[in-house]
Parts: sequence; structure tokens; C-alpha cells
Amino acid sequence: MKIAVVGAGAIGAYAGATLSRSGCDVTLFARGPQLEALQTAGVRVRSARGDFTAHPQATGNLRTVGTVDVVILAVKAHQILPLLDELPALFSDETAVISMQNGIPWWYFARNGGPFDGHRLRSLDPDGRIGATIETRRIVGCVIYAATELESPGVIRHIEGTRFSLGDPVRGVSPRTQAIADAFVAAGLKAPVEPDIRVEIWVKLLGNASFNPISALTRATLVQMCDDPLVEPLIEEMMRESVAVAGALGVSLPISIEKRIDGARRVGSHKTSMLQDLEHGRRLELDALVGSVVEVGELTRVPTPATSHVYALAKLLDRSVAR
Repeated sequence: MKIAVVGAGAIGAYAGATLSRSGCDVTLFARGPQLEALQTAGVRVRSARGDFTAHPQATGNLRTVGTVDVVILAVKAHQILPLLDELPALFSDETAVISMQNGIPWWYFARNGGPFDGHRLRSLDPDGRIGATIETRRIVGCVIYAATELESPGVIRHIEGTRFSLGDPVRGVSPRTQAIADAFVAAGLKAPVEPDIRVEIWVKLLGNASFNPISALTRATLVQMCDDPLVEPLIEEMMRESVAVAGALGVSLPISIEKRIDGARRVGSHKTSMLQDLEHGRRLELDALVGSVVEVGELTRVPTPATSHVYALAKLLDRSVAR
């Protein structure tokens, strides 16, 4: 299987290195010091599961890669737009695009059925260019349950988790998605194929929409937020709002708010991806993780006051950080 990983950061490089080590033909796309390190020394993974080094190809120009079987789109949601002119160079008629963005994806309502079928989320795809460039037929949804950090250029610290849940926008299990899942499993990753990936999207978003912006505002780790008697009730309230929005879309979550918070508490002193981005002076992933919940709340007429207030504060923080 020929794979291009677009966005070889902590998650993308980890997945790409693991797939490369199992025999897949992998090319990583990165820029700057990360690209230099990947080309010089490969991907060095530090993990309790065992350290390893892989040497997939690495490039800073997608047009040199040629067409591939699978594109792993591992950039953050707000980083997709600048890549749209280059991405089609990777596409054949059969190329699949695995959407690894956190939060509600731009394609959420594509072929979703129901009253909002085909609705375009203005917070994620304001002018429709993403949907026009990456057709729905190519998309494989992905919800990541793996914690990684970029320790230094080319060096990935794998903290915990190896699950990459996969699923099609159209409910059911397609042979194409099953084949991709098989390649992930052969590489030593967990890759269940979900009949309705949107349920998994909301399960993870339940935590991301609350923990991430609060961590950026407070600089707190997961366990610090969960154990704080003033912050924990706010997290619960934001989660209740997300559950209500999901319910308005017909999604029933298979996990309680209490279990979701307890699961985050058990991860311990891990910094959320948004806090890591803040500390590195990078733009925050706010629209996909938080703004989208507010937008869908407006669409479904479900009030989201706590989420809206935290979103406003985090947006102000994002604008005020010098980059």
C-alpha cells in the first residue's frame, strides 16, 4: 500500500513510521527542521512499547510524490486550506483520504441523512473549497486515541494508546476501509472499523471541546483540571452541552460524562495538544474543537453558554499570542 502522510508531526510521523516499518511504501510531508531531521535520521520513536527508528521517504513538496493509494491527512483543521492546491497531485480515481483532524470534521454532514444532510460548516470550510477538493467519496473518517509529543525534530515520544478508529461517512463498513484497517493492524496498531464513525467523533469531542481550551487558558494538565474543585464542574457543564448537541443530531453517546472525566484523570499529567501548541507559539485548533460545537448548537437550537464563553476567551488568547 502506497501512503502519503500529509502533516508529519507527532501523530502523523508516528503513524507513518509504524506503517513504514511494517512494509508500506510511506512518504512523509513536512517542512523546516522537522523535514530536515526526517530526511537525515528518519523517525525516531520513543515508547514504552519499544523504541524504534523508521526511514520512510520525506519531502516538502507534495507534487514530487505521485499518486498514492491512501492520503493520511494529519494536519490540524485550520492547516488544510493552504494545502488544497497541492493535494490533488496525490489523487488517482481510487485514492482514499483519511481525515485525522480532531473535533467535528468539515465533512460531518456529507451524506449524513436527516434534515441537515449536506450542510457546510462555515467555521471549518467557509467557502466550500475543502469539500470541493476532497470529494466525499474519498473520505475515511478517523478518531485517534493515541497520545504523542514531538520531543525534538524527528523524535516522537509515544505516551499511550494505539487506537485509530476508522469509518466511512456513509454508515456501514466498506471493503476499502477494511483494507486500510488491516494495514494498520499489520503495523501493530488498533484500527476498529466503526459502522457509524460519527458516534466516535462525539465521544472524543466530549473531552476535546472542554479539556483543550481550558488547558490553554490555565496551562493545566489533564489531572490538574479533573481534580480542581472549581474547574471540574465547568468541564461537566461543557460536556453536558456537547451531549445535548449530539443528541439533537440523533447521536447517543455510549459513555457517561463521569467515565469520560475519569478516563482523562487516569492519563495523568499529560498536556493537551492545544496546550502544547500554545507553548510552541502555534495557532490553536479552536474552530474544529470548540467553535464547531457552538455552530452546530446554533444550527440545532441547542444552547451552549459555557462552551461559547470558553470559546470566546480562548479565541482572544489565540489572537493575543505573538507568533
